[in-house]
Amino acid sequence: MTPRYTRTAIVLHWLIALGVLAQIGFGWALGEVPRGTPERTIYVNLHKSTGMVLGALILLRLAWRLTHKPPPLPVSIPVWQRRAARASHGLLYGCMLVMPLAGYSASNFSRFGVNFFNGVMLPPWGANDRAIYTFFNGVHVWTSYLFVALIAIHVLAALRHLLVERDAVFRRMWPPGT
Repeated sequence: MTPRYTRTAIVLHWLIALGVLAQIGFGWALGEVPRGTPERTIYVNLHKSTGMVLGALILLRLAWRLTHKPPPLPVSIPVWQRRAARASHGLLYGCMLVMPLAGYSASNFSRFGVNFFNGVMLPPWGANDRAIYTFFNGVHVWTSYLFVALIAIHVLAALRHLLVERDAVFRRMWPPGT
C-alpha cells in the first residue's frame, strides 16, 4: 500500500489550495474595482478578511506539518527530484506565510485597518504611514506573483507524476476514495 498523508493534511492541503487560488484571483481582480467607491471598500475588506482566515488555516497546516512527518517519497525518485521537492515546498510554505502577513501588516499601516467581514472593525495598530504601507503592500503583491509561479511548477510536477511517471507521488495527497 502506498504511504499517504494524513486525512487532516489532505483536507488542509486542498482547502488551502482552493482558498489561496481564489484569494489571489480576487486580489488581482480588485484592481478593476474603482477606488473611492463603496463597492471597493466592501470587496477590499472581504479580501482582507478571507486572507486572515486563510492565514489562520495556513498556521494550522504548518503546525500539523511540523508535528506529523510526511510519508516518504518512493525510492525510485532521484535525489535531485527529492531536493527540488524539498526546496519548492519550502518556498511554497514561505509564500503561504509571507503573503498574508505582508497584507495584514500593510492594512495596519493605513488609516483603514480591517473591517472583518464588513462587520467587526479591527482598528489599525500601526501609524498611518504611506511608505510602510507601500512596502508591505509591495511585498504582498510581489509574493503573489512568485506564489503563482511556484504553484504552477507544483501542479506541473504533480501532473508529471500522475500522467508520465505513473508513480505513487500524486496519490499520496489525493483524497482517498476519489
